Amino acid sequence: MADSPLARAVRWDTVVGALLVVVLLLSFGTVDGFGNALNLSFLIGNTLPIALIALPMTLLVVAGEIDLSVASTAGLSGAVMGALWNQGMAIETIIPICLLLGVVCGLVNGLLVTRLGLPSLAVTIGTLAAYRGVAQIVLGSDAVTDFPAQYLDFAAGRIGDTFLPYAFLPFLVLLAIAVVALHATPFGRSLFAIGASEEAARFTGIRVRRQKLILFTVTGLMASLTGIFWALHYASARYDNATGLELSVVAAVLLGGIDFDGGKGTLGGAVAGVFLIGALQNVMSLKDVSAQSQIVVTGVLLVLSVLGPRVARQISVARAGRRAASAPTS
Repeated sequence: MADSPLARAVRWDTVVGALLVVVLLLSFGTVDGFGNALNLSFLIGNTLPIALIALPMTLLVVAGEIDLSVASTAGLSGAVMGALWNQGMAIETIIPICLLLGVVCGLVNGLLVTRLGLPSLAVTIGTLAAYRGVAQIVLGSDAVTDFPAQYLDFAAGRIGDTFLPYAFLPFLVLLAIAVVALHATPFGRSLFAIGASEEAARFTGIRVRRQKLILFTVTGLMASLTGIFWALHYASARYDNATGLELSVVAAVLLGGIDFDGGKGTLGGAVAGVFLIGALQNVMSLKDVSAQSQIVVTGVLLVLSVLGPRVARQISVARAGRRAASAPTS
């Protein structure tokens, strides 16, 4: 009997989860200041932008696609937010407009991929540049910082004396929705089928183009939400907000065991990968490692995240082959 996608990914999920635990334990014991509530709150808050986008990105990669424009969509959302705020518009009106903008950005990506048959990698590299360019046109080099205090407090504050940021609670709700959608619904099962074989999925009646269009649209929406959170969390809306964030998101998702070719992986593994990268970045910051060096480490993790699961699968196949060869024949 064939293993389920969840069963196929569990070994790598366990490795990543165990590695996360080891990194946390070592950090608590050896890194000064790591374990205090304020630093842990910073760790979670700084990781949330990666985590928010990683939720839809996981579903997208499972279906065999990718969106590299997410950071630019987040930056565009923040730029529009700042520009509209400068014009005197109420924040309660600005946020829905920015979310709708994210939907449009994701929809553009999805239509180019599903209707014109263009590869998502090429499309979203193009829109990565285009959306960032529009963000610069919208806001220029200005930085908008005077957003309402209650919104800034929610985005950057923590619950009482605990280390948990307020914003972590909505993330848990979104995580639960994504887990159910991917692992407990026909929609999620269809994504694994599409990633494994798009042609076979189409023959079984799955509306492949519609499913992918939904994924790109939701990814754009979540990228826009991340842009809003970024601007409020760091109290600054700039056109270059979230620059390079897509590298951390893709590295985290692949590190969590999501197969770049599609059809395999779990959200649990992706979330473990997200917080592993977040923990490592936090430790490097406490150790005064330069931002450039942190990018190098993230790039190395991205390579390992692609290489690791493939090596593990090859070892598993080799072991299975040896067991089959040594089994007695009747």
